[in-house]
Amino acid sequence: MRTSRNGHELLAWSVALTALASLLLVNGCQSGQGKKAAPAPVPEVATVKVSMETVALTMELPGRTSAFLVAEIRPQVNGIIRKRLFTEGSMVRAGQVLYQIDPAPFQAVLENADAAVARAEANLTAIRSRAERFKELLPEKAVSRQEYDDAAAALKQTEADIEYWKSMARTASINLGYTRITAPVSGRIGRSNVTEGALVTAQQPAPLSIIQRLDHVYVDVPQSTTETLRLKRSLESGRLNQGGADQRKVGLFLEDGSAYPLTGTLQFRDVTVDPATASVILRVVFPNPKGVLLPGMFVRAVVREGVRDRAILIPQQAVSRDSRGNPVALTVNAEGKVQQRTLVLDRAIGDKWLVSSGLASGDQVIVEGMQKARPGASVKAVPFEPAKSK
Repeated sequence: MRTSRNGHELLAWSVALTALASLLLVNGCQSGQGKKAAPAPVPEVATVKVSMETVALTMELPGRTSAFLVAEIRPQVNGIIRKRLFTEGSMVRAGQVLYQIDPAPFQAVLENADAAVARAEANLTAIRSRAERFKELLPEKAVSRQEYDDAAAALKQTEADIEYWKSMARTASINLGYTRITAPVSGRIGRSNVTEGALVTAQQPAPLSIIQRLDHVYVDVPQSTTETLRLKRSLESGRLNQGGADQRKVGLFLEDGSAYPLTGTLQFRDVTVDPATASVILRVVFPNPKGVLLPGMFVRAVVREGVRDRAILIPQQAVSRDSRGNPVALTVNAEGKVQQRTLVLDRAIGDKWLVSSGLASGDQVIVEGMQKARPGASVKAVPFEPAKSK
């Protein structure tokens, strides 16, 4: 009897547990069917508003410095160098004596010419008196015509000799002066290529030394003909103008990347194209009061092209590339939809791109959050705030 009662109790507990589990399952299903799934949130993107602005366009070109003035020192007479009268690398002034050639041979030639002049002048008085007397006696037939002609010829010969020896004396004096080799210009002189005791010759190919004026320097900058033609087309189309007093001002970066503190002035653009490099030379003059710029230095010149009045600049991070490599940008229209624009870029200016076409004033360009935006999708646009430099 007990066994039968226990069996009935176990059966009753089993039925009760099964009913409870079924009730819980039904309630759970009804609760899940009563709630709807929440909609996905609209992604947020940071945008900048395109606006027109005036931009000064420049191009950075490599160049080399050269001295503002170069004078090669060469002798004008033959001789032996007796003294060198300057310190290598020092500043010299125009007219300063640099070398002294042995003057003795030239002094002797000058004295010989002076003596010849004195000898001819000493004979001149007697010969002139004789010619004048013969001229007076000629009408009276006291002297023959031949004697008078000989006396007159001797007078002219003596006068000619005097002029000849005077010119020889002047030449000898000039050559004697050339034994003192002087600086033709003021500037910094380099090393001497000869020493005392060296034999030098007039107009020799190798200079004795070189003087360079460095208070101003030239910077010769090659510009490709492609850039020249592009600039010309931009000016003709009106996209660029070259007005303003600063158009001829040029900046400079040194070999170590530092900026040169003074600006230069564009002197001229050469009209001959170098066939080896397909470029023309721009010559710029820079003041060099502290001697920072030395001849032969490699520099980078920043030349002004002109001013673009209606330029569009957007951050570089807003531009990406499509599968074909074309630059593209994503914009947000008035309905909050994403659109893709294909751009034509001119150049990078700092951390921005100068856009030639593809965008218009008022467009909202996505700068951040592009990975969450797809063309045609809805997004929420917020203003882009660039990171502040510390």
